[in-house]
Amino acid sequence: MKVDVAALEQYVGYRDMKYIAPAKAGERADEMETFKKDGQTARASFSDLAKQIDSELAHFKMERVSGWMNQAQIGRPLFFCYYNHEAASRLDPTFAIRLVMIEERLGITVEVSFIERGVVPETIIRQNRVLDAPVSDGVYYFVQRDGESHRIEGTEENRLDLMEQRTAGLFRKVLVKFDISDLGQFETDEDLVAEIMSGFRALHPYYEATRNN
Repeated sequence: MKVDVAALEQYVGYRDMKYIAPAKAGERADEMETFKKDGQTARASFSDLAKQIDSELAHFKMERVSGWMNQAQIGRPLFFCYYNHEAASRLDPTFAIRLVMIEERLGITVEVSFIERGVVPETIIRQNRVLDAPVSDGVYYFVQRDGESHRIEGTEENRLDLMEQRTAGLFRKVLVKFDISDLGQFETDEDLVAEIMSGFRALHPYYEATRNN
């Protein structure tokens, strides 16, 4: 596989570690050089995957893949990438892929979400319209309430319950997601990309539900 799953898995070990420029790291200089190299290798592998998905998406374009560390120079191995419709504004919904840990194995979640740029109440309202679409096979809800996120099974009963909670203002927002577990199970890039694309198809009705004002 062109996508180096082993490199992605190895870099997970750097999660939340502080990167120090080797010139300032003293005895840890070699460790920091390895940190940087592993981060760049892992990011390049995820970028390869993101580009393969981009080539399968008509009328969408990928944004820049997240960095191997954040602005505070903390290791961020769970990379993500957004895909915007070519005619969309910066306040419209997107698809996104994210590396996630699923039962201690590295997987990918596909989601419909908005890129939050400051406090824009309109995008939160539109985000929560994912509940207006019927439940698709394989999806689940990810509800943000009181600063915490909760996974809720994608069933019609749960959808109706969440709609009542939405009306009552009991949560901030709800995402809809589709998981691909254990990247190591896939023998080829084509197999992995095909499974991810099935996630995009499952989520398409939710994307449409959030598009209009």
